[in-house]
Amino acid sequence: MPSFKNKFPFFSVLIVVVLNFLACQQVLTSQEAPQAVQDNFNKMYPGEDNPNWHVDAHGYYEAHFKKDGIKYRADYNEDGSWYETETSIKVKELPKAIRKVIKEQYAHLEISEVEKVQHHSKGLFYDVEFKRKGKNKDIEFKEDGSILYITP
Repeated sequence: MPSFKNKFPFFSVLIVVVLNFLACQQVLTSQEAPQAVQDNFNKMYPGEDNPNWHVDAHGYYEAHFKKDGIKYRADYNEDGSWYETETSIKVKELPKAIRKVIKEQYAHLEISEVEKVQHHSKGLFYDVEFKRKGKNKDIEFKEDGSILYITP
């Protein structure tokens, strides 16, 4: 029978991972988000009166909510200015041009997440996350299949 001593490294790593995740996001009540953030959110998403608020590792105020069964995350700066909104989508919802690039250049990689992103300066793009050892690989695509950014 394996002893706890043999499993200790696994549990140590697991505890560190969980603590790092919890440290990266601060959960807030609606009242704790700055009024300017709440006001802009309510202006952009009328009727969405109960988002889950978080502060991410970059200091953005994130509103997590669902609309018509679709998950959204809207990010704001502390002054209330909008940064971006991400929507979870399925691979089949990606534009054809992007699916073609993935099939031709990244078919050997497994997709772990796909998001449609409306960004304050980049406009509309699609963020495709591929599984890899260590940190996953993110590629940002424009609708025409051109690449905006690839994580190193």
